[in-house]
Amino acid sequence: MGTMSYHSPVLLAECLHFLNLRPNGTYVDATFGGGGHSRAILEQLGPNGRLIAFDQDPDAQANALSDSRYTLVPHNFEHLKRFLKLHRVAQVDGILADLGVSSHQLDVPERGFAHKFDGPLDMRMNPEAGQPASEWLNEVGELELRKVLAEFGDVERPAAVAAAIVRALPIATTTQLKAVLEPFSQRGRNAKLPARVFQAIRIAVNREMDVLDCFLTDCVDVLAPGGRLVVMSYHSLEDRRVKNLMREGRLDGEADRDDFGRRLVPFSLITRKPVSASPDELERNPRSRSARLRAAEKTAPNHG
Repeated sequence: MGTMSYHSPVLLAECLHFLNLRPNGTYVDATFGGGGHSRAILEQLGPNGRLIAFDQDPDAQANALSDSRYTLVPHNFEHLKRFLKLHRVAQVDGILADLGVSSHQLDVPERGFAHKFDGPLDMRMNPEAGQPASEWLNEVGELELRKVLAEFGDVERPAAVAAAIVRALPIATTTQLKAVLEPFSQRGRNAKLPARVFQAIRIAVNREMDVLDCFLTDCVDVLAPGGRLVVMSYHSLEDRRVKNLMREGRLDGEADRDDFGRRLVPFSLITRKPVSASPDELERNPRSRSARLRAAEKTAPNHG
């Protein structure tokens, strides 16, 4: 295990409850991380149960579990369907996804996720693929950056912040980026500005919304009737997509309808409103503060 510190799994009891585990079912943990959720799932599976976990972060390999019922796929869950097919799995009985950045990723300065530490401005969930944030900023252009800050970070005065960042390029470290943001984060609500800007850039660098859209679309096909989808989101952009998929069966707009005007929705909701952490868990695990859990069950396909 080494010295990797991973958070205690968020909303663990609730996740297990909503997954409604069957001892010989096949399950997916789409965000393996420290393996806390995976360990708890395996404890409830019988000898014929199966768990397939995904994590694109090479650091997660250090936590891999030795259990014949378990497989770790070292890839992004964006390709859920493709990798399940490779592992000869047609459909699964439950999918769990915890969309938060792991506290491990935030706490390792070399990864460049956190504005609290000095490190290279990298932010890639998989440091072996794609572009680090420093390169991405060099190429993105001011208009696109403004859009990213507004949409993914809910940043106040995104045009002014984007202009300042572009003027300061190239930016190689987290400390340099933070220095650019200093004049904007002097007062009140703007104390949160560095965190919001870092979040926005991280989401863009890792294409998190595109990845989530691919994953959610795959979930509809991959879940067997009666299978459960349990997702924890940490900001409204993610939560809106998850809610829409569960309610309407699509990422945006209204559900499709059949010839009789009946809504064709692949899920029935288990959670009407998102579930949040209990006061007790909040005290033990501050990371659970912004977690919103939603769960739905795949309904049998409509016949007729």
